[in-house]
Amino acid sequence: MLEVQSVLNSSYRSNIPKHNNTRSFKMSLSPPATATYTSIPVTIPASDVISQSIQNLLAAISRHRPWPEFVSSLTRPDSFPSALTRLRFNARHFRTNYILLIGACGFLSLIGIPGWLLVTAAVVWLWLVIYFFREDPLVVFGHHFSDWAVFVGLGLASLAVVWLSSGLGTLILGLGVGFLVCGLHGLIRDPEGLFLDENDAASAGLIVPTYTPV
Repeated sequence: MLEVQSVLNSSYRSNIPKHNNTRSFKMSLSPPATATYTSIPVTIPASDVISQSIQNLLAAISRHRPWPEFVSSLTRPDSFPSALTRLRFNARHFRTNYILLIGACGFLSLIGIPGWLLVTAAVVWLWLVIYFFREDPLVVFGHHFSDWAVFVGLGLASLAVVWLSSGLGTLILGLGVGFLVCGLHGLIRDPEGLFLDENDAASAGLIVPTYTPV
């Protein structure tokens, strides 16, 4: 009787399915699969990049102060510290006007050499449009040009113009006259009644920014 019961028990155990508990435990502990995303670079056409640069340039020029305000209230400073204060204030307040005035003096100096005037204007235009006021990467015919490559290319073009130009001395003289006129204006323009915002006044050294403790 005992032998029959042992045989039945052994046959019952053999029919029970065996599960790989270790494997199922390892699978339950494995981290869930995470999805990976790749960013697709967006290439902006060179024409749109240049168009945006021109808009930025025109917006910067439009921020100049009114010319009647530029030439009004011209008086002699009372002292040397007052003259330095005027220079710092006016250089910040009329900076766009000064840049336009210096550029106009430079171009007027080359008006007697129309060929070099056009070449110089083209080089300056390229510097402004594809370097200083450009926001997006420059891609031409599928080739991406870094900022360093653009800077080197424009620098070599500028050196070639300077090397070949016969009116370099005249241009330097015109720019010097422009700087002299702007410096003289900064000394005699009374800043009374002119206002700068807090950031401009702090960067010009006219006020000390105050910080509120958190």
